Amino acid sequence: MTRLTAAFFLGTSLALSAPAMAFDISAMTDDEKAAFGEAVRDYLMENPQVLIESINVLENRQAQDAAQTDLQLVEANSDALFDDGHSWVGGNPDGDLTMVEFIDYRCGVCRQFNAEVHDAVEEDGNIRLILKEFPILGEESVLSSRFAISVHQIAGDEAYEKAHDALMALRTPATDESLRGIAEEIGVDADAIMAHMDTDAVNMVLQKNHELGQTMAIQGTPTFVIGDQMLRGVPRAGVAQTIAQIRESM
Repeated sequence: MTRLTAAFFLGTSLALSAPAMAFDISAMTDDEKAAFGEAVRDYLMENPQVLIESINVLENRQAQDAAQTDLQLVEANSDALFDDGHSWVGGNPDGDLTMVEFIDYRCGVCRQFNAEVHDAVEEDGNIRLILKEFPILGEESVLSSRFAISVHQIAGDEAYEKAHDALMALRTPATDESLRGIAEEIGVDADAIMAHMDTDAVNMVLQKNHELGQTMAIQGTPTFVIGDQMLRGVPRAGVAQTIAQIRESM
């Protein structure tokens, strides 16, 4: 083993075990640096699995750091998440586990998993479900959320739930005409709902949810908060299985 290759192994070992003692390449001459670089290249070409192992370690560390940051974000914003006073609360309002979902009605994934979320909440029977209107996919998203919030404020929780499911199932563009049709379908006063959509009360909800999303660095939907766990996207294990795993850790 050459002196430079030995230095590479020593430097790598020290860097992984004690960053403060990391190998100092700046102490080398230009010729030594060039030779050292070539030695590193040769080693990695002969042992490409080292790169894969290093990437895996890096990704695991980044995931752990992100999870810790998300825990802190949930704790710091618990009131806005779990008790904002304006979001719809369904499932079991007295449940022992709260699940928050940030939604956009034009989000294909939100639509795809709407039934799965509903089934998981119903099957569990002890989940307090909170829906956060978080339109980020354009004007139709905003219009849909304005409609849903208006229904909630004018006609109450049961009407909101019906409007929510109808919007998730809507496959035509969200327009004043199609939204008025939903209002009529779910049995609420369409004129009153449409007139309320651009009021300060509706604007406040959208603004508060947008501010919360920015604070928590939410960039996509759906985003879930289940208990103290934040899940950016649909959990790989599925909604019901993830709920069960979180319950086991409580």
